[in-house]
Amino acid sequence: MSEQKLAAELRTEFGKGYARRARAAGQIPAVIYGHGAEPLHVNLPGRATTLAVRVSNALLSLDINGEGHLAIVKDIQRDPIKQIIEHIDLLTVQKGEKVTVDVPVHVVGEAAPGVVANQEATTVSLEAEATHLPTAIEVSIEGREAGAHVHASDLELPKGAALLSDPETLVVNLSEAAAPAEEEAGEEAAAEAAAPAAE
Repeated sequence: MSEQKLAAELRTEFGKGYARRARAAGQIPAVIYGHGAEPLHVNLPGRATTLAVRVSNALLSLDINGEGHLAIVKDIQRDPIKQIIEHIDLLTVQKGEKVTVDVPVHVVGEAAPGVVANQEATTVSLEAEATHLPTAIEVSIEGREAGAHVHASDLELPKGAALLSDPETLVVNLSEAAAPAEEEAGEEAAAEAAAPAAE
């Protein structure tokens, strides 16, 4: 995917109080580390950064006082209630460098009639070039019958990417949908099992 360009400001102040003031001013505190260099503490523009990191494995092109840095997101800390970004950890990368990332798996298509698809793994781990990281991997279940399985080894990986997850990892399991009578019987059995406990 293309680089997301952001202007970052170096920061010399730390602590929760400073971070709160930075967020109130529309900035997001972040740290950039990697390649054995001293970590860089920066503030990122809040709105532009929030939009940029909505995409999985976003590649950020940062301008820090006129100096360019390429980085990928390694961790995002969010407010547990408001879900606003409180802090971001970034890993500095170079063109041509291989990095390990977790990539979301998106299931597309419709299985055969009467078949239910259960997604057992939502991400897989890949090694890929830092400047060509996949944002997602699609797997089609179009027309697949009950009893079919999709394993990590069945996924079509982007060019240059290597699978690091166990190839036998079950990604999608297709099974027959439960008949209404079976569902009712299951609900009645559950109700009967719960009845003695309620007495």
